Amino acid sequence: MRIDLLTREYPPEVYGGAGVHAAELTRALRHLADVEVRCLGAPRSERDTTAYPVPEDLAAVNPALQFLGADLRIASDCAGADLVHSHTWYANAAGHLAKLLHGVPHVMTMHSLEPLRPWKAEQLGGGYALSSWLERSAAEAADALIAVSAAMREDILRAYPAVDPDRVQVIHNGIDTDIYQADPRTDALDRFGIDPERPILLFVGRVTRQKGLPHLLRAAFELRPEAQLVLCCGQPDTPEIAAEVADLVAELSRSRSGVFRIDGMLDSRSVRQLLTHASVFVCPSLYEPMGIVNLEAMACGTAVVATAVGGIPEVVEDGGTGLLVPYQARPDGTGEPADPDRLAADLAAALNRLLDDPDLAELLGAAGRRRAVERFSWTGVAERTLRVYEKLVG
Repeated sequence: MRIDLLTREYPPEVYGGAGVHAAELTRALRHLADVEVRCLGAPRSERDTTAYPVPEDLAAVNPALQFLGADLRIASDCAGADLVHSHTWYANAAGHLAKLLHGVPHVMTMHSLEPLRPWKAEQLGGGYALSSWLERSAAEAADALIAVSAAMREDILRAYPAVDPDRVQVIHNGIDTDIYQADPRTDALDRFGIDPERPILLFVGRVTRQKGLPHLLRAAFELRPEAQLVLCCGQPDTPEIAAEVADLVAELSRSRSGVFRIDGMLDSRSVRQLLTHASVFVCPSLYEPMGIVNLEAMACGTAVVATAVGGIPEVVEDGGTGLLVPYQARPDGTGEPADPDRLAADLAAALNRLLDDPDLAELLGAAGRRRAVERFSWTGVAERTLRVYEKLVG
């Protein structure tokens, strides 16, 4: 069986959980089937992997149209595949077109939903309407939809009521616990001047409304003074969110020591060292269908404080592997918190609780490692995904 896996992100161009998922699923699936990867971006050297740049004549148009232009070439090149499997709206159009063009089944893994990310209108303008239309059209026509959490499945059926519930099943994201495990070395901390003798609170994520970083920064004014706050920040979505975060970091740095902002994607070894030495990993997301980064922290034996949104409660066990902070969104569809001050206070309270009780943090971290090993392996994800393929191919 030849599977063409279609994705925007693929190593080394990975900036979020969908890219991690595509890479790890491919690695595990290649032990079970013939997998051709078709991704966006610069040329790749990996075998059976083809990258597609944005067509030169589209370089000046809306980004959504740029990706659609690349998708046309991907769809054409899927000739000969038994099944196509797309990840995120950037590649969903390629999967949908390949299904129509070549008469093969199309599977979609839903890592997030465009209707639930309204802040993207800031980033894409009219392209957000286009990305939403592409995702909806592909989802309603796909032969199978894979949701990365039970909460995501509910969101899919609520956002796209035309989708047959029988076509949507849950296969959680995974984690490679052989790679993600405690790394006691400190060269990454030394490189950035982080003191391993002081408590460390760690955030890893993109600078986007979705990840809730401004709310964490507001909470940080109430954190214990001995704690260091380490922010590993991906590229900002918009100049507006970039400026807001920069202003908050500057204000926070004037009021306390030990605030570190690390911009850009770190190598996995550095991330593992930071996760290992962190007293607590914090995930203040406003929308998170699953949250692989929480699994990465748990696999390194680190306690997690996270908002109780989306699929996070399916990963982080409240009181078992971390602490969950309640979250209620405003009813206006923006996704922003109904009470930002309450959210900041609750984040600060949960973080301070674990700073004040390092023994509890250690117990939660150890339990998180066990849960990651026992419940979330990529081998299991690949086997369950293959069963979806086999049912469709016959």
